[in-house]
Amino acid sequence: MRWTIKPKPDTSKVNELAKALNVDTIIASLLAQRGIETFEQAKKFFRPSLEDLHDPFLMKDMDLAVLRIQKAITNEENIMVYGDYDVDGTTSVALLSSYLQTLHPQITTYIPDRYAEGYGVSYQGIDYAHDNDISLIIALDCGIKAIEKVAYAKTKGIDFVICDHHRPGNKIPDAAAVLDPKREDCDYPYKELCGCGVGFKLIQGLASKKGQSIEDLLPYLDLVATAIGADIVPITGENRVLAYFGLLVINESPRTGFKAMLSQVKKDTLTITDVVFIIAPRINAAGRMKHGLDAVTLLTEENLETALQYAAEIEVYNTDRRDADKSITEEALAQILQNKEEDRCTTVVYKEDWHKGVIGIVASRLTETYYRPTLVFTKSGEKLAASARSVKGFDVYNALDACSDHIEQFGGHKYAAGLTLLEEQYEAFKRKFEEVVTSTIDKTLLTPEISIDLPIELEQISPKFYRILKQFAPFGPGNMTPVFMTEGLSDTGYGRCVGEDDKHLKCKVQKNGIAIDAIGFGLGTKQGTIHNEQTFKAAFTIDENEWNGKVSLQLKLKDIN
Repeated sequence: MRWTIKPKPDTSKVNELAKALNVDTIIASLLAQRGIETFEQAKKFFRPSLEDLHDPFLMKDMDLAVLRIQKAITNEENIMVYGDYDVDGTTSVALLSSYLQTLHPQITTYIPDRYAEGYGVSYQGIDYAHDNDISLIIALDCGIKAIEKVAYAKTKGIDFVICDHHRPGNKIPDAAAVLDPKREDCDYPYKELCGCGVGFKLIQGLASKKGQSIEDLLPYLDLVATAIGADIVPITGENRVLAYFGLLVINESPRTGFKAMLSQVKKDTLTITDVVFIIAPRINAAGRMKHGLDAVTLLTEENLETALQYAAEIEVYNTDRRDADKSITEEALAQILQNKEEDRCTTVVYKEDWHKGVIGIVASRLTETYYRPTLVFTKSGEKLAASARSVKGFDVYNALDACSDHIEQFGGHKYAAGLTLLEEQYEAFKRKFEEVVTSTIDKTLLTPEISIDLPIELEQISPKFYRILKQFAPFGPGNMTPVFMTEGLSDTGYGRCVGEDDKHLKCKVQKNGIAIDAIGFGLGTKQGTIHNEQTFKAAFTIDENEWNGKVSLQLKLKDIN
């Protein structure tokens, strides 16, 4: 692990902020590191308000999108809501279709089959629309690169409204409207919305024309918060407001489908992390193991008994997904060792019968083991398909762009992408990808980084301090859970390994007469570091531990040295 300490914020600004907010300088420093330097900015951070959401009509083409949908409703056209098969896509489709059904009965939903159609807008989907007399397709979380598909739809008399958040190519599709804050010609003030977030801006635009207020749209924010967490977009600015209110909906009045999924979960209050690890994998499992439309059906179902049946089916898909993920990860790790590829700058593995639905998860697992840009390929029809994952600080999208001579099609983000290529190009691509990454990556990025916000002493950790810290949530990219560091610690003498294969480390750390419980998940091998009253330093977050009805603060160790 590579420990880095964030730059110390300006002392005078920190002192001013601490005084204005009546908080200690550690809290003020954490705020300053997040770009919060005034009382007004702090108020917006700690008290998110729906009034801080931007006017949807600031987004390029929003007026055209709203007009085209209004025209479709007036003319009683059939409308298809089309979205990708992952969490962002399926929540987007559930969001927009359920809202449009309050305005217009002729709404149908469509999620492409992961295996038969692949990612994004498909010719099959357009043909389905044509066969069913659908004249408007609203595409969510995809479509920004669907130049030929949108042109093909036009020949069939079908218009497109595109709501996407991926990076556009050199050309924008010739659609009725293209909503994408990442368009170079779009002046929308916040660029980091997920696909469901762009879909929410569209219903906000439609609602404003119906005289509805933002409060009327609150029930839809549980879907937006789920997509924000699952799609790993920054939880800053507008996303922070959407996630904050979405979590309130999930915890106070969740939709029926969420209630059904959470019926087995014993948790009082869900955080964004819980949403990512409990709700998102279940929604994703439908598209991975069977069909993404099953997730949309669950998310829009209003009868609890029916929703519980759907949720039980999805639970089975999720179990199957976990089994496939485990076995493929083991096979991929064996392949790396067999090919003697442990010392490369990239991981590229392929087996034709690996389940296409889990290769993205496997890529993430391999990145945890060999910390480097990773691609996992499988056979998909006549071609090979891959999921790519990167390491912090390295743009895998740009690296793939540099290999485009060998690629049929690719798209995605800085840290996650998907691609297809012809089987005969696999070896050449693998060589080229290794060359590109080796020549462009800063080698320090190949060691996992722990980014530490501030050094702290044990006596500064108090229930009051933790209460304020909790108000920094929801946490995520751009507003990560604060990580602290303390030097000169020692164990009280009862440190031990716990869990399966002694994987984790449980101990009580002490300094200057103050002791606090600590748990280090995955740090069992570090037990020797704390033996025999040796002093060590620890990087950690602060958490609560509940045991026998008693709640106490504990350190969640990230690393010790």
